[in-house]
Amino acid sequence: MSIYDRAYELAKTIQQSDEYQKYIEAKEKLSKDEKNAGMLQEFRRQQIEIQIAEIQGEDIEGNLDQLEKVYQILSLNPLINEFLTAEYRFARVMADIQKILGEALDLWIDLDYSKKNMN
Repeated sequence: MSIYDRAYELAKTIQQSDEYQKYIEAKEKLSKDEKNAGMLQEFRRQQIEIQIAEIQGEDIEGNLDQLEKVYQILSLNPLINEFLTAEYRFARVMADIQKILGEALDLWIDLDYSKKNMN
């Protein structure tokens, strides 16, 4: 079996996972509700703007507080909360898989080694 066949096999296994199924279900429900989908999309737009401002060295503390308040309000919405929870759980699975692959393939930079050789 080729490495690509294994990758497709992994993708199929992920698609069959409970986390992925719940994510897709929540995503489909949310996409049918234009108002709630729009509110979440606006929240995400604000998140990106704050991340860009932070990268550019701007003070984001006030914006971050405001964004946190918006998040708390959105979290009270059952449809949005269901989506965010499912998205988070699926993202954790994907991050865990990435970590497993990275560790198995020694993809991470050994920062201690780099520091030793910089002197």
